[in-house]
Amino acid sequence: MGPRGWDGCGGQAEVTDVDRSPGGWVALVGGGPGRADLITVRGLKLLRIADVLVVDRLAPRDLLAEARPDAEIVDAGKAPHGHNLTQDEINAVLVDRGRRGLGVVRLKGGDPFVFGRGGEEALACAAAGLPCEIVPGVTSAVAVPALAGIPVTHRGLTQDVTIVSGHVDPSHPGSTVDWDALATGPGTIVVLMGVAALAGISGELVKRGRGADTPTAVIHAGGTPEQTVVTGTLADIAQRCDEAGIVSPAVIVIGDVVTLRDRIGVI
Repeated sequence: MGPRGWDGCGGQAEVTDVDRSPGGWVALVGGGPGRADLITVRGLKLLRIADVLVVDRLAPRDLLAEARPDAEIVDAGKAPHGHNLTQDEINAVLVDRGRRGLGVVRLKGGDPFVFGRGGEEALACAAAGLPCEIVPGVTSAVAVPALAGIPVTHRGLTQDVTIVSGHVDPSHPGSTVDWDALATGPGTIVVLMGVAALAGISGELVKRGRGADTPTAVIHAGGTPEQTVVTGTLADIAQRCDEAGIVSPAVIVIGDVVTLRDRIGVI
């Protein structure tokens, strides 16, 4: 059982601070793209009643102020070159606390199922026989470009968008992304976790057929007061980002939609 009225499928049940079930449960909650007020209503309700919060590095940390004063906070803190907890350890925490009869919120940035390893955590809960609710979040792949004034699709420019992980360099034999198809297609490409490989990604796309003059934007810390946007082309974006000191986290947007930023403007 989850919180009373919970149907396991993100139903319409109302949850209050005193309306908690006696059984343990886990909810994988997407915190959205940076700002604390972009979490879903459902996610915030569960966060407020949870006994335990297991928090990612990129989750909106201001949301911890909404937690119960007696809630246990577990900092998963996964960073590109270091981890507070490994994925196996995170899975073990979710299962352990749930089996103790506690309500657990696994708070992530963006959406749990978009490069968030939420599927692995949901499978770990299922194997342990624990109820696990998935609470979608606003994925940074779409929201961060939007917050920077860049729609990932636009009538007359592109009818498709591809979201890929840049964690593995395109030239690496372990890459499963079809970079040839991306390079020769007309659609928008959104790359997450790709700043460290930006020079390789842009170079490979040009080598495989995408125009060197293709408009490109890199958005650092989207949805936060530190948001920084660097624009250029595939030919020069890596150099521009180096000069601007851009580091992770950042979202890369490649395609003609980037040209709309100047016309749309942002608040």
